[in-house]
Amino acid sequence: MPIDAAGALTAAPRVREIAWDHKDVQLYHLGIGAGRPATDPRELRYTLESRLRVLPSFATVAGGGVPGVIGALSTPGVDVDLARVLHGGQRLRLHRPVPVRGRASAASRVVAVHDKGTAAVLVLRTEVTDADGPLWTEEAEAFVRGEGGWGGERGPSARPSAPPAEPPDHVVERAVREDQALLYRLSGDFNPLHADPEFAARAGFERPVLHGLCTYGATLKAVVDTLLDGDVTRVRAYGTRFAGVVYPGETLRVRMWRAAGAGSGTGSGEARVAVSAVERGDAPVLADTVVRYG
Repeated sequence: MPIDAAGALTAAPRVREIAWDHKDVQLYHLGIGAGRPATDPRELRYTLESRLRVLPSFATVAGGGVPGVIGALSTPGVDVDLARVLHGGQRLRLHRPVPVRGRASAASRVVAVHDKGTAAVLVLRTEVTDADGPLWTEEAEAFVRGEGGWGGERGPSARPSAPPAEPPDHVVERAVREDQALLYRLSGDFNPLHADPEFAARAGFERPVLHGLCTYGATLKAVVDTLLDGDVTRVRAYGTRFAGVVYPGETLRVRMWRAAGAGSGTGSGEARVAVSAVERGDAPVLADTVVRYG
């Protein structure tokens, strides 16, 4: 069996030192679509070093290297074909605002292996700590087709739930540039699925698809700009399930529902979010998406 669940769960954490500065942050922000219009003061918070604030989803690329969902595949006890792997979900919890410049230690380990029968799900947790203590914790779910059936625990349902029935409180649309994936991949994810038409065709797609984590970042930016007046420091946690793909050149429709009792002031709250691709009949892209803020 390619996945040794016990071996993966008992493997020692993989620890690496990471570092970043304002250029990495600016490149990431441009990669998720910030800077349009270029002279808008609200966009300059993401693009101009003298005003720079860090969108918390930058944590997924801080320090470069492969994304967490790929990192899970290098864990002892895991030997699978990358072509069978899908990014199932991503969760982030902030302990402090992410600084513009930083140096930290990132410790990653597999914390769960679920048997879905026809597939396996690996959950990789990464704890990031700097000299002042914990910075953030993130979890990436890797869905591995064809690797289930060993009789392990099924774990929570991986089926995305429907969005709330009531009309959303806010709806915004964000155009994805034709070259968005080419720009985003410069932050560290060089999977050819997002750039090479021939590779994308072999994977079953009509053309290269946008990185799921690019959509993840663009969605958080839309929520922060719409509900939190651009105050990135108010984000406490953010999680989603990946429900479908986005093609560069499409338009994201981001629908937001404030949780009951969550006002627009400075108090804590929660927003439910659903994201779809406008040009394909609102095909679901992100589901079960929640942003918690303080």
